[in-house]
Amino acid sequence: MAEKGSTTKGVRTRFAPSPTGPFQMGNARTALFNYLFTKANKGVFVLRIEDTDRERSRPEWEEDALENLRWLGLQWDEGPDREGPYGPYRQSERAAGYRKRLEELLAKDKAYRCYCAKEELEAMRQDQQSRGEAPRYTGKCRQLTKEEVERKETEGRTSIIRFLTPSRTLVFDDLIRGKISMDTGLLGDFVLAKDLESPLYNFSVVVDDFDMAITHVIRGEDHLPNTPKQILLQEALGLPPVAYAHLPLLLAEDRTKLSKRHGDNSLTRFRKEGYLPEAVINFLALLGWNPGDERDIFRLSDLLKEFSLKRVQKAGAVLNLKRLDWLNGQYIRMKSTGELAELCAPYLEQANLLEEISKGRYRVVATGKQIGEKELSSVVALYQERLKRLGEITNLADFFFQEKLSYEATLLSWKETPPAKTQQALERVGELLGGIEEKDWNKEEIAKILLPAAEEEKDRGFLLWPLRVALTGREASAGPFEVAEALGRTKTFQRIEEAKAKL
Repeated sequence: MAEKGSTTKGVRTRFAPSPTGPFQMGNARTALFNYLFTKANKGVFVLRIEDTDRERSRPEWEEDALENLRWLGLQWDEGPDREGPYGPYRQSERAAGYRKRLEELLAKDKAYRCYCAKEELEAMRQDQQSRGEAPRYTGKCRQLTKEEVERKETEGRTSIIRFLTPSRTLVFDDLIRGKISMDTGLLGDFVLAKDLESPLYNFSVVVDDFDMAITHVIRGEDHLPNTPKQILLQEALGLPPVAYAHLPLLLAEDRTKLSKRHGDNSLTRFRKEGYLPEAVINFLALLGWNPGDERDIFRLSDLLKEFSLKRVQKAGAVLNLKRLDWLNGQYIRMKSTGELAELCAPYLEQANLLEEISKGRYRVVATGKQIGEKELSSVVALYQERLKRLGEITNLADFFFQEKLSYEATLLSWKETPPAKTQQALERVGELLGGIEEKDWNKEEIAKILLPAAEEEKDRGFLLWPLRVALTGREASAGPFEVAEALGRTKTFQRIEEAKAKL
């Protein structure tokens, strides 16, 4: 096993989600930027699970994070399921290392036990706020003697462990934001751990980053206030520094910080709705990174060649879902009809329209008819140009898989056409289509027969509108010629007859 510590050569980054809830788009963006930076520098991408919050951490949320990272194609080099020389990769399995470092800080008087009750701390906070000061611990327990500490321990008094924060101006270079300085006296003596067995975030990540030889920490701007604390801890423990880069905040469309009140922004939601991983990667990359030109489409392979932290902006990035829809539509149109059919099939199955019976073979639930990839592709192809999400296919194309359509007879009439005239229009359409044999049944032949007849009418909608409604049961759909081809000759005539019966 390699020696612990940041003495390794080369770039090592870590993505460290907490398994306390669904994997969010913000998490995915952070993972992507870490991955791109690491691979651009031929480094090692580490996945670490930060599960020290025992009450809220759940195995299902860990699996949710891993599953979504795999779906995006962001494969880590070391992690819970890919052991490397610096494991284990779950904080819950690293307790001995935290305890050792906490004891080291206590022994060197760089940390101390605080016995202040919650009521005392709240009174301090309210007093400071009443005087317009930022709340921070006053250091009351700093001055306790060894004897006083021993007496409180003997009495069974509960305590937490605080860091003895030195008061000075701390300056560090952020790879995105440049030079940042802070008066550390404003931090107060912050909490390191509830006890020797229960470290808190700022302490555990410093220990882990050193023990896992992390060289660069790339994370969201919301972590910026933690960075001075972590640098102070590195210094107190005699650990080498790491490089920090803080990504711009993700903003909702109202330009406020993205939060739960803006709805479900979990990656699982976007997966279920039918967004493609390559579209999500493209979208996330442009949330804060500027390629330097007007290009919109970037595959992961493109990003690996061009990504640089130098082009990451400081200002917040708006999560514009209309842009995501547009990008997803572009990637859908890049698919072959066979690929798209395979991607859409699960949504049709979930809607109980299809049932897969073998690879590339399906049973239409309503009719029992079996269809193959070719038939499904012909249906899906009709909507390839208008799909924004794969999940939309069920509402757009459900009529293909139904035995009988349900719609009002009045929908068949074009404008103010009386029912009797609409009946005549459908009969005329049926007569014309009757001249096309099964072997010639295609959209070109159908158009060749019907368009001239429709043009002879004062308004071609007189013939074509009732045909569209008869075939689909709706006002908007793919063109009637394309729909008729996909339905097939027999089904087309069946639906025309059913429409005539409604009238």
